[in-house]
Amino acid sequence: MPFEPVVGLEIHAELQTQTKMFCGCRRVDTTQAAPNTAVCPICLGYPGTLPVVNERAVELALRVAIALGCEVLPESIFARKNYFYPDLPKGYQISQYETPLASGGALRILTPAGSRVVRLRRVHLEEDTGKLTHAAGQPPASLVDFNRAGVPLLEIVSEPDLFSVEEVKAYTTAMRRLLRYLEVNSGDMEKGVIRFEANVSIRPAGSRELGTRVEIKNLNSFRALVRAIDFEVQRQSELRVRGERVIQETLGWDEARGETTSQRSKEDAHDYRYFPEPDLPPLYVEADRLARVRAALPELPDARRERLMAEYQLGAAQAELIVEERATADFFEASARARPALAPRRLAAWLTSDLFGTLNALGRPLVDAHGQPALAPADFADLVERVAKGEITGASGKVVLEEMLRGGRTPEAIVRARGLERIGDAGALREMVERVVRENAAQADQVRAGKGNVMQWLVGQVMKASRGRADPRLVQALLEEHLSPGKDG
Repeated sequence: MPFEPVVGLEIHAELQTQTKMFCGCRRVDTTQAAPNTAVCPICLGYPGTLPVVNERAVELALRVAIALGCEVLPESIFARKNYFYPDLPKGYQISQYETPLASGGALRILTPAGSRVVRLRRVHLEEDTGKLTHAAGQPPASLVDFNRAGVPLLEIVSEPDLFSVEEVKAYTTAMRRLLRYLEVNSGDMEKGVIRFEANVSIRPAGSRELGTRVEIKNLNSFRALVRAIDFEVQRQSELRVRGERVIQETLGWDEARGETTSQRSKEDAHDYRYFPEPDLPPLYVEADRLARVRAALPELPDARRERLMAEYQLGAAQAELIVEERATADFFEASARARPALAPRRLAAWLTSDLFGTLNALGRPLVDAHGQPALAPADFADLVERVAKGEITGASGKVVLEEMLRGGRTPEAIVRARGLERIGDAGALREMVERVVRENAAQADQVRAGKGNVMQWLVGQVMKASRGRADPRLVQALLEEHLSPGKDG
């Protein structure tokens, strides 16, 4: 009997505030900062300390809730989620449960099978825990860094609406992109600022019933998420085939062994003994504040993709690549505005192939951490227009592009300094063609004998001799003329 997976996801995203959720400690990069240097009595859970809600965190959370079409509750309640773990200094986590910041909403995803909507259950605020590091040795030890404790987290909980790892990847990718567009999260997976928890069950293909689920905790990469779900679906399927039952439990993912491991029996809400946080009043969101946040939202990825397709006549695949990063889409549109007469499709093709490829080879981003592009959009558009007009060849254009990225000079300056103007004069090229034919007599004879595929090799030799400046169509025409029957070479 074939089984299908049913997956619901919890996404935990750190909010890009300056300070922590309930205290004034700075939010630091926990992969760089010295351990336990961004802490205070509040985030360390000292008795008698009082938390204060970070207003900026609330605003960023509202951005996400509105963008996802959630219903923002006018009053939400912070609660204590009680459990013991060494990285939780207070012995409880301040979160939201029965009355979250927002409920409902949805996210549209694109999959190989087409577009579909994933429903959301809730969006709520909470604080992060510390970070444990397990050190080998005799005896083994565990170290705890509380720099992350108290950092504001946004938890986005989906309904069990994902039925394949392809849909899971599409959903998490789309959510990460949205969070980056809204500038609420950096999306740096390697720094742990987004983490996933997957609730996974299986059911007979075509069934509508939900099976017993397990929760896989703290997955911090797309690769780990997909591998963990794949493994768990296979494990549960094998249990069902043998007539055994799946146990509801919390699992960890062992990346090295490629398998899930049992951590504890699955807790339900009553196990956490939720109750309202006595040190925090209800959180009220006024209608006018909601309106201000909604008005300040940027154009969202789906809307931007559709607009780029309509306004610039881009293909769906091109538009999808360009809107993947907000900075890329901004760069494309700035380039298009700089040269309105230039065909946007040509500009998009150079951006998504030549520019992306050259940046990748150089190990550089299109836009750095300070928002500065690797080259000016107007200069990029100038280069593409020079190629489009035939002022320089495509090969020369790639040379100019790399030098622009390395040295920051304009296309005009590089073309002039390196003498890269296109050679389109037949008289100037004819002598070059004749020399190449003389130096490659054997290949020329093969062309005369009807081996047409050797012609392109000869074209390449002429292009090499011209340092990429020759018009390749004119070169081929001159070669065909020179090697035609009746010519003695």
